Amino acid sequence: MEAPLYTFDGLHHTQLAIPPGAEPQIRAFYGDILGMTELEKPPVLAARGGCWFRGGALELHFGVEQDFVPARKAHPGLLVTDLDAVAKRLTDAGVAVDWDGNFPGHRRFYAFDPLGNRLEFLSPEP
Repeated sequence: MEAPLYTFDGLHHTQLAIPPGAEPQIRAFYGDILGMTELEKPPVLAARGGCWFRGGALELHFGVEQDFVPARKAHPGLLVTDLDAVAKRLTDAGVAVDWDGNFPGHRRFYAFDPLGNRLEFLSPEP
């Protein structure tokens, strides 16, 4: 097969599903606990519900799904600069973190948002 004439330049966002009416829970977790900034959705998309957040160069979009099922295995891997500070912030808020040392070259842990979506937080080892 011929080499493509394009390149991938990065990831714009990851979307996770939420049930109808769950925006307040998402705002409390991603905005208040994790400290991400909520973005204003374009009006045509805001009419569908959900919400968007940014932390650094990372965007997480939350879209309403009528037959919501949390992503218990599939997950975004979120690179952070101070993994221990994130873990402390989550545990201080009553969120369990599950450390996993099985990814060579990285420290990481898993946590679940209040709707049951799995999140991986990781940082390269020095």
